[in-house]
Amino acid sequence: MSGTTTADTTTAGSAALARLETAREKAAVLAEALPYIREFSGRTVVIKYGGHAMNEPHLADLFAQDVVLMRLVGINPVVVHGGGPQITDLMNRLGKQATFVDGLRVTDAETVDIVRMALVGRVNREVVGAINKQGPYAVGLSGEDAGLITVTQRDPRLGFVGDVRSVNPGILVKLLREELIPVVAGVGVDDDGQAYNINADTVAGAVAEALQAEKLVYLTDVAGLYADFADKTSLLAQVDADRLQAMLDDGSVSEGMIPKLRSCVDALRAGVKRAHILDGRIPHVLLLEFFTREGIGTMVLP
Repeated sequence: MSGTTTADTTTAGSAALARLETAREKAAVLAEALPYIREFSGRTVVIKYGGHAMNEPHLADLFAQDVVLMRLVGINPVVVHGGGPQITDLMNRLGKQATFVDGLRVTDAETVDIVRMALVGRVNREVVGAINKQGPYAVGLSGEDAGLITVTQRDPRLGFVGDVRSVNPGILVKLLREELIPVVAGVGVDDDGQAYNINADTVAGAVAEALQAEKLVYLTDVAGLYADFADKTSLLAQVDADRLQAMLDDGSVSEGMIPKLRSCVDALRAGVKRAHILDGRIPHVLLLEFFTREGIGTMVLP
């Protein structure tokens, strides 16, 4: 006698059925993704990376997995990052007090060096390293490299804080042709080679415009764009550039969203096909947006 009971056989059969059902669910997910992979293969996507998605290690690992998977299925991701908290942390460690004017960091000569150390020397390397753990694709850059981003000074009171004047996408195009993933830190230079700190949201929009990207994606710490931020039921699944501009004009958006929305409007009006505002706190949020029917967050149309 084998010693196998009817109960044992039933349990084993139930486990096998459960495994089969799980496998079917996974196969369904892959099948659902196929038309989206076909649609976006060969297209360029610019992703502004920041907030909890960048600062929480488990989310950072998932983001890196998502970006590498996008690369492996033929999408051309370009990552743009900021690093305000890291800049502040390094300033504090070096005994320098941060000063702000109208919510913007005053960036004197010493501070701009700290910005470069924090963004280019630390954050950029961390993002590149996280991606390359998943696959050897990421290459770190800043706007100082190969004339990528030139700037004009925003306001003399702010010191070396710049607005993007132009983006020369040549180095990005070369890297994308080599099937690499550019990771860009928000630092640029003026005509004299002086480095400037730049808002990373603005950089992402300008890079997307220069590359004529299929999509511009912002990872944020909110679910998306709200018609009324105080009313969590007012999340907008879809909106167009004219509506965004009207919201900017009437002051109905929170201060932190203003650079994102301005750059969305500019990029869409300059030829970028879609923009998305996504909650970076959601695991695998990029895959959910790109490869499922439901989508997530707020999609912005021209």
